[in-house]
Amino acid sequence: MPAVIRWSPGRELVRLSDAMDRLFEDSWMRPGYMARGEREIRLPLDVYTTPSEIDVIANVPGLKPEDVNITLENDTLSITGEVKAPLENVDYIFQERPYGKFGRVLTINVPVEIDKVEATFDSGVLTITLPKAEAARPKVIRVEAVKR
Repeated sequence: MPAVIRWSPGRELVRLSDAMDRLFEDSWMRPGYMARGEREIRLPLDVYTTPSEIDVIANVPGLKPEDVNITLENDTLSITGEVKAPLENVDYIFQERPYGKFGRVLTINVPVEIDKVEATFDSGVLTITLPKAEAARPKVIRVEAVKR
C-alpha cells in the first residue's frame, strides 16, 4: 500500500518562491556579478576521496601560487583569491573571461591530519591534498574460518 503524504500548500509556495527567485536572478542579473555590483567568480571544483585522502582540484589559470589563499580551520576549507581585471581604456567587442574575487568554502566532514595537508600548483591547476586521519581511514578486517 502506498504511503500517504499530507499536502502542505505552504511548503509548495516556498518551493515556488525559491524557484522564481533563481529564475529572476539568472534572467536579469549578469552572470559573474554580485547584487552590490562587484564581480564575483564562482570557483569550480572537483573533489574526490580515496581510502587515504580527500583531493580538491581547481582551475585557476593565469594566477601564481601566491595569488591563492587557502585556510583550513576545524572542518572548514576556504579557498580565496582574485583574478586581476583585464585591460582598461579599450573598447571590448566582447568580453567573456571572468575577473574579480573568487572563493569557495567547503565543510570537510572527515577528520584530516592538518599538519600533512599539501597544496600544489601546476600549469594553472591547484590541487589540495587532505590526508585522512588514521581513525577515519577504512580498516580491512580479515575473516578467518573457525577451526573445529
